[in-house]
This record gives sequence, structure tokens and C-alpha cells, in this order.
Amino acid sequence: MLVVAVLSLALILVDYRFSYLDPARRTLSSLMTPIYHGVDLPYVVSRWVGNTFVSHARLREENEELRARMIVLEAQVQKMVALGAEVSRLRDLLNASAVVDESVVVSEIISVNPDPYVHEVIINKGYEAGTYVGQPVLGAQGLVGQVVDVSRHSSRVLLISDSSHAVPVQVNRNGMRAIVFGVGSHGELELVNVAETADIKVGDLLVTSGLGGRFPVGYPVGTVTSMEQEPGQPFLRIRVKPAAELDRIRHVLLVFKREPLPMLSTGSGRSREENGQGREEHRQPSAAER
Repeated sequence: MLVVAVLSLALILVDYRFSYLDPARRTLSSLMTPIYHGVDLPYVVSRWVGNTFVSHARLREENEELRARMIVLEAQVQKMVALGAEVSRLRDLLNASAVVDESVVVSEIISVNPDPYVHEVIINKGYEAGTYVGQPVLGAQGLVGQVVDVSRHSSRVLLISDSSHAVPVQVNRNGMRAIVFGVGSHGELELVNVAETADIKVGDLLVTSGLGGRFPVGYPVGTVTSMEQEPGQPFLRIRVKPAAELDRIRHVLLVFKREPLPMLSTGSGRSREENGQGREEHRQPSAAER
């Protein structure tokens, strides 16, 4: 043992000081490589067996987790698409408000009348925001309708496509005046009482004429899509496509140009100012005046 210990110390000193034993070390390392792999073989085999023979329940669990994660990611992607579309619509609305001469307020549609024969929507602006009956309502592309009823925090808007709605218009190309009626369809209006000799063509843009004082001048209403002459009828039947997408809009512009129209009582032609003066003349004296 003493000889072996001395020999070991000598080899250590020789290996530390000189490189004579490097070839022997490399040879021994090459001979030991199979032993290293043999020692590691049980772990490699166990891991391979564990990955290969995974239980059916484990696979189903991982599959359900991946499916749930995929559904969440798809929902997030759809939300991003919806947000992108809404941003695009708001950008269009902002561009529309930039070319409107009057002051405007952006409002959001919060409800739609479920009656298929009544084209009305509810917006989230009421008289606290200055909304009034008869106020024009615009979309990003053109005229939407007018306010017909106002409450504190919401208002009811009658769309131009409703069968009871009419808009005085003029042909943008030549200024010819006419009236557009709703026909109960979001994608179609009708131009009435137009003679067959009138200077109007398919593709003509119709804009508000301002007659009647309800709608300001120059807002797009629709485009002429077809013209028909019915036998025995003195007037053309002209179909118009609305400029605004009445069944898709989400945000609208409330146009402020003038004071609300006076409310006329039956059999009376007095204006709002006259009615106000009458109330002033017949008001009761206050306690201080008494």
C-alpha cells in the first residue's frame, strides 16, 4: 500500500507538472464512455417509457386544456377585430364631423325598435345633453333621421327608411328639388312625384335641400339606383339607396344648428316666443311681490 501511495503521488506530480500522461487520460476517457452511457441508460429508458405510455386520461386532460386555451385566444382575436372595426367607424365619423358646418355631438345607439314595420332607434343622449325634438341625426356617410322623442338621458330617432318619414331633397348635379320617402326597408328609399321629363339619372346624388327648415342644406341622403315608368302613371318610380348604412351604424352625430322648433297646439299658430310672453303676462306673483 505504501508503494501504491508513493506511485500515486508521483503520477499526480508528473501529471501536474508535465503533459506526458495526456494521451493515457484521453484513452481512459474513451474507454469510460460506454460506462457513462450504461449508468445513464436506466434514466433514459424510464423517461422514454413515461413519454410513450402516457395514460389516456392525461392526454384527454391536456387536450381539454389546449382546446380551452384556443377558445380564449380566438375570443380575444375576435374582440380585437371588433375593436378595430369600431375604431374604423369612429374614424369615419370623426372625418364626417370635420366637414359639418354646424356643431355636433357624438351619440351611441343603445337599442333598436323590434317592430319590423317601425324603423326607430334609441340613442344615449337626452335633453340634459341639449337634444331636442326634430334634431337632425347624421351618420358617417349621410343623413340617418331625426329625433322624435326626448327623455332625460335618451332619445328616440326615426330613421329616414321608415314609411312615415319624408325628406326634402335636391339633385346634387342640377339642383332639382323632390321629396324622398321611406318604404320600410333599410336599404331602399323612393323618390316620388317626379315627371318622366325630369333631368335625373341613375347614379345622381341626392342631398338635403333645406326646405321646411328641418334638415340643414347639403347633407347626403342617397343615390338613385333605378328608374321605372309604370304604364298609365304620370310619374316615374325612382328607387334610392340611402347614403348611410341604416341597419349597421352604431354611432351617430346630433347636429346643433338652430333652436328647437316651436310646439304648435291645435288651432293655434303662436310661436314659442309668443307663448312665453303669454306665460309671463299670466304668471302668479311671487311671495315677495305679494
